[in-house]
Amino acid sequence: MSGPAGTAAISLWRDRGFRRFWAGQSVSQLGDRVTELALPLIAVSALDATAGQVAWLTALIWTPNLLAILLGAWVDRRTRKRRLMILADLMRAAVLLSVPAAFLLGAVTLGQLYAVALLTGAAGVLFNTAYPPFFVSLVPRASYVDANSKLSASRSMSYVAGPAVGGVLVQALTAPLTLVVDALTFLVSAFLVGRVQVDEPTTPDDAGAPSLVRRAREGLSFVVRHRVLRATLGCAATVNFFTFVAGSGLIVLFASRNLGLSAAVIGLAFGVGATGSLLGAVSAPRISRRLGVGRCILVGAVLFPAPIALAAAADGPLWLRAGVLSAAQFLSGFGVMLFDVNLNSLQAAVIPDGMRSRVAGAYSTINYGVRPVGAVTGGLLATLVGLRPTLLVAAAGGALSLLWLLPSPIPRIRSLPESGGADTAAGKEDGNRPVPR
Repeated sequence: MSGPAGTAAISLWRDRGFRRFWAGQSVSQLGDRVTELALPLIAVSALDATAGQVAWLTALIWTPNLLAILLGAWVDRRTRKRRLMILADLMRAAVLLSVPAAFLLGAVTLGQLYAVALLTGAAGVLFNTAYPPFFVSLVPRASYVDANSKLSASRSMSYVAGPAVGGVLVQALTAPLTLVVDALTFLVSAFLVGRVQVDEPTTPDDAGAPSLVRRAREGLSFVVRHRVLRATLGCAATVNFFTFVAGSGLIVLFASRNLGLSAAVIGLAFGVGATGSLLGAVSAPRISRRLGVGRCILVGAVLFPAPIALAAAADGPLWLRAGVLSAAQFLSGFGVMLFDVNLNSLQAAVIPDGMRSRVAGAYSTINYGVRPVGAVTGGLLATLVGLRPTLLVAAAGGALSLLWLLPSPIPRIRSLPESGGADTAAGKEDGNRPVPR
């Protein structure tokens, strides 16, 4: 069992609870990459879906995040967040298993795939809103950056190995039966999370508690009034909007049509980009100690979107075009991990117990809600002005997310605040600010 959040940093590899949780998330992330390949292939190969219909699969996965603010308010009143995470994993496993079952019966439909995308997305929102309070009960405060680094490294590694594993499985088993693998990874995650023992804080009964809408409004109000959370949400939402304006789809289209790269070369470039993410996740704690948490967030906020401009400017012989695209993907992957690892750790440090799920729900509604809007905007912009100008707009707009951070306390924060909750709540101009170190 992990110690209280305020204890000193320990080696997380020696913490059995964290090892179990990390293993479950690592397996689950690998399964997600398999499904990201297999689900659209089922729509295309088995159901002859159009490009628009395939795009709806992605949109429906993100749609439940629009209700995350209400779900987070509900989750905050539940005492056992770990049980909700297990429930979310079991829900995703059951929903995914319905596809191979229908396939064996010859009954797969596009409507079922839409339902699978929507329900797995909803279960993912449930897991993600229950996760923040579970995380701070599991990991000592001094180890937040290290823990997020390890979890992000697993996610990055899944992007390196996942597509290759998924391709082999689809070839060997067919796309529908490949979903069994992802379902099994969620069962493994549920089992391992169930073996993690944490001291979760008790939550008052619902009797006499504020309404769900009021609690959701309190979560959003807390984010808006908190100088650190307000700045990070504005920055993250801006970055997400503009990176989805570019989107992996438009970048692939640009690389194919404008740069004349083959599918194999494009896949290699994205693989190189994934190694940048892995390196960024692993090195984030060391860079954070040297530069400070706040400055790492600033650097990541620019380094994540700016390389899109590098890809847009690629020209010359084939090897140079491919090399520039690879470099852009590598730098962007490194930047997003530097941004995410430090930002997630800072948020865990400043959000008080009792509000973590509400804040996560409000945050996700805005931060993830802008993604489909950005994707639609990117498609319209590419139609009007072309792919290269659209990518340049995405790079410039994403880098301007830095403007949210500069007037905030974030650039002066060197290490995580030693106490959260009321000590970091907004409402006072300076007295509740995280202390730079």
